[in-house]
Amino acid sequence: MFKKLMLNASILLVGSMLLIAGVASAHVTVYPKEATQGSYEMFTVRVPSEKDIPTVKVEVKFPMDSVAVSRFEPKAGWTYEVAKDSAGKITGVTWKASGDGLASTEFGDFNMQGKVADAATQIVWKAYQTYKDGSVVEWVGADGSDKPASVTTVKAKAGAVTDSHGNVVAGQAAAESGSSSSKTPLYLSIAAVVLGALSLIVSFTRKRR
Repeated sequence: MFKKLMLNASILLVGSMLLIAGVASAHVTVYPKEATQGSYEMFTVRVPSEKDIPTVKVEVKFPMDSVAVSRFEPKAGWTYEVAKDSAGKITGVTWKASGDGLASTEFGDFNMQGKVADAATQIVWKAYQTYKDGSVVEWVGADGSDKPASVTTVKAKAGAVTDSHGNVVAGQAAAESGSSSSKTPLYLSIAAVVLGALSLIVSFTRKRR
């Protein structure tokens, strides 16, 4: 009896884990999950369908302070249209199915290329998934929510000067920090020469006395 209860509990646990994994994998996700400041990356928007009806439209908005997306890879069966601000910078993209779209057992990868901002610490991708019945799923929530936005973590580039929070120190502050660090050995050498000269003078003075 005890073995049977343990077996049933194990089956229930495995089933729950598979269910959780299935729900997590159904999120709209942007890859890679990690990038480097100032780098050029190809980003892939992976879109699964959760419903029994097809996904026919996907919109992604770009955080302008974190990334500048400039190119898009054509995808068979889909067209795309970019959104721009008053300065002509691309602020987002919308892919629309020209055919049947993505069925419930399918997913689609949409590729684009852009440059990560020099001072970015993360890229939060807000996505909007539209189904054939007109319903829209907004993937814009915080991490851990039912509909989280995908987040790409951005690490500092090699040699960057960062503050205590890991943010890059830009402009004059970084220049001064680097300059003072590079001059420290010179200052120490000058101090050693001066001290040596003073020691010689004191020594000669004592001998003359």
